[in-house]
Amino acid sequence: MPSNSAAELASASQDGSAAPAAGDRQTPGVKRKPLAAPGRQDRRVPKLSGSGLLLPLLAGVLFLALWELQVFHKLFDLKKYQLPLPSAIAEAMRDNFSLLLSYTGYTLTEAVLGMLAGSACGFLVALCATAWPRWGGGSLTLVAALNAVPIVALAPIMNLWFGDGIGSRVAIVTATTMAAMAINAYKGMAAVDPLALDLMHSYAASKRAVFRYLRIQNSLPYVFTALKINATASMIGAIVGEFFFSSRGLGYLLSNSIKVAKMPLGWSCIVLAAIAGVIFYLAVERLEKLFIKWHPSERA
Repeated sequence: MPSNSAAELASASQDGSAAPAAGDRQTPGVKRKPLAAPGRQDRRVPKLSGSGLLLPLLAGVLFLALWELQVFHKLFDLKKYQLPLPSAIAEAMRDNFSLLLSYTGYTLTEAVLGMLAGSACGFLVALCATAWPRWGGGSLTLVAALNAVPIVALAPIMNLWFGDGIGSRVAIVTATTMAAMAINAYKGMAAVDPLALDLMHSYAASKRAVFRYLRIQNSLPYVFTALKINATASMIGAIVGEFFFSSRGLGYLLSNSIKVAKMPLGWSCIVLAAIAGVIFYLAVERLEKLFIKWHPSERA
């Protein structure tokens, strides 16, 4: 009641002690947990729960067990040559381990080189579009238009330009990863805090200083978001490019395996491509935690 609260406050002010708040009243028979000392932060770190990793593992094991027991074959009326069993895929991977490992490294090299080149070009486009919006703004539209061209149309063109070596697949990946970096980096450079920009102008900071200390730093979280998108997109571009003109790589082996009906070997290529994509993504995520650990999203 308001009257009781006023009385408690008055009593507390007379004896010099703080009056308890209404929500702090202790229930009889219930022990209250002591509060932390003032000025001392609670440094307890939440313990990692095994359920976060256990449940996905159980789901994966259940999925593989149903697959091995041919439950999906019965549900979708599939034959074993259409959907090989996990045991057959594992056997194919074991029998062709050295070949698969070599081709995975080749495809991953194409993906990494293409992603680095495409991301660098996209960042330069974003830089020009921010620095000279009147002349460079249209470059974002051109990059978006290039990204809309399907890989099956780019592959023959790149093969004519760069030959049937690794250069044509690197060029395909470069073209497919440029737009994500350009759009994200431009967003990060443009969306700066107006107060920070005014502060830089009040100090008579040059345009180069504004870019160096404000715009580029603000764009780094967006840049790493684009890199994580490109990490998986580059693997797709490299594998699809190998479908058309290549004598090595997972895409080449996958295409040939399907032609000669070696489906377990083809599925082995798919499994290794997925594993390589995940490793590539985790490597970029690790770099993000290393380079922008000052950002609030990484400190949470």
